Amino acid sequence: MGWLLLLCLGARAEGGDLRLVTGDDYAPFTGRALPGGGLLTQLVQAALAGQGVSSTLDWRPWNRGYRMTLQGDYDATFPYVHSDERAADYLYSAVLINVSQYVFSLAGDELEADRTESLGGKRLCYPLGWQPPAAIQQMVEQGRLTLHAPVGLNACARLVLLGRDDFFIANRPLGEAALRTTGEAGRFRRSQHSFGSSSLHVIVPRNHPRAERILQQLNAGLARLHERNEYGPMLERYLQQRHEQAGP
Repeated sequence: MGWLLLLCLGARAEGGDLRLVTGDDYAPFTGRALPGGGLLTQLVQAALAGQGVSSTLDWRPWNRGYRMTLQGDYDATFPYVHSDERAADYLYSAVLINVSQYVFSLAGDELEADRTESLGGKRLCYPLGWQPPAAIQQMVEQGRLTLHAPVGLNACARLVLLGRDDFFIANRPLGEAALRTTGEAGRFRRSQHSFGSSSLHVIVPRNHPRAERILQQLNAGLARLHERNEYGPMLERYLQQRHEQAGP
């Protein structure tokens, strides 16, 4: 079966569009309801197009898209943070964007990312298929945190509001977008400190026969956007557009 998979991968990779897959409800980065499929969807497609690479995009639940890419149904998936477990199976592109993750809790709770002892014994909501910060993952593995993993960050915001979970972790744009979906964003608090910066990437299976070539083309496209001073303005325009849509 292994040689058959490689033959299929090789045949597809030599011709036709590059097949991409991403997940929904990851605003402002990816989402079917977002303009252009989200900020990072636009960025990845622009980087590839700048290198003359045509692509198609499918939407799948995060875990399913991840597995289907590893099985050869797709050439690449995005956006993902680095983890040792993923790196065993996937190669990473250059950085798409750097983000900082914060603690979101009810307004009365003084939970801070730089005081992990304040999180001990709490109930963490973190969406299925997402990779938590290393310090938080360690606390979960040690049994110092109870992890609840629903599908999507919006569910986490609702569960914290209902008191079924104590906090969730997200970068600022994602977290604040999730709070707005509850209609009661004023009842929440964002931590003053973050867990530090993490980067989001496109990932390609190591067993893909053209993995290095795909990443070379994508990385060259990203570098071109930076060199032509198109990367920063693209991000600023998109985030400003999202802010205006959200209203006061």
